Amino acid sequence: MASVVLAAGTLALILGWNGAGAVAIVCGLAIAAFFRDPERSPATASERLVFSGADGTVSDVTEMPLPGAGSDERYHRVSVFMSPLNVHVNRAPVGGEVTSVRHTPGAFNAAFRDHASEHNERNLVVMTDARGRQHAIAQIAGYLARRIVCRLHPHDMVRCGERIGLIMFGSRVDHFIPRDYRIVVNIGERVRAGESIIGELLQ
Repeated sequence: MASVVLAAGTLALILGWNGAGAVAIVCGLAIAAFFRDPERSPATASERLVFSGADGTVSDVTEMPLPGAGSDERYHRVSVFMSPLNVHVNRAPVGGEVTSVRHTPGAFNAAFRDHASEHNERNLVVMTDARGRQHAIAQIAGYLARRIVCRLHPHDMVRCGERIGLIMFGSRVDHFIPRDYRIVVNIGERVRAGESIIGELLQ
């Protein structure tokens, strides 16, 4: 898409439509920046580590049950807010088998607000690692986002750091990590999908 818009802008400039050409080129560059997809891989692959599934800023660290699970079992929840300037490709925080993928329609409130995890449109992916521990990642649409892309299906096998989808135009990713891990990031810290460690197994 970006190449088409850039080509149209260049043609407009050649034809002397300077205003329209400049606007098209700026839009094309913005689209290219948003959809950039750099190569990433964990520096240290280990079943003891959980990596960030999103680029952005850690906006919250708390404990809560898995949404919609019907169980009181609590998890560490690490929320990462993605601004429109961040890479928006999401990656698997751990390796394992996808056990469920659940899309929930909802509102488009500002993604950094805590209630966005319950009221915004979202997609919850639950995974089981090689040792049988259950992890989950929630893709949450934000104020500007209007589409969540998830490429996973139940019973898919994923590698840690593998691309799993994206959320368009500013959003948030919540990581649900078992409590036998310790969280190694703090609120306000910047993280990178597939590279930044957010959790480490205690034993």
